[in-house]
Amino acid sequence: MELTVGAAARQTGWSPRMLRYLEEAGLVVPGRRPSGYRVYGLREVNQLRSLKELRARFGVELSDLAFAARLRHEPGLRDAVHTWLAGRESALEWEQRKHERLLAA
Repeated sequence: MELTVGAAARQTGWSPRMLRYLEEAGLVVPGRRPSGYRVYGLREVNQLRSLKELRARFGVELSDLAFAARLRHEPGLRDAVHTWLAGRESALEWEQRKHERLLAA
């Protein structure tokens, strides 16, 4: 099975423009013909269908998934987010202790 971007869009319910966006975000990457045209095989069509189901089931936005994909592939970004989240948790704990001390006074 080799589908053009238009045929893949019709078969999966995504627009051709969204298929290009998904490729740009690295979420579903089709093959390419020697001419450069995108080719969607069974794997990509199944990814597109399951992505639609994932969004419907969990209310996930494409930008969320694109960011999650970047976290998997960019260790520097992953470390920076981890550090930021740890700092945020520390700040929340500090605020909680401050409020507890104020209430106790």
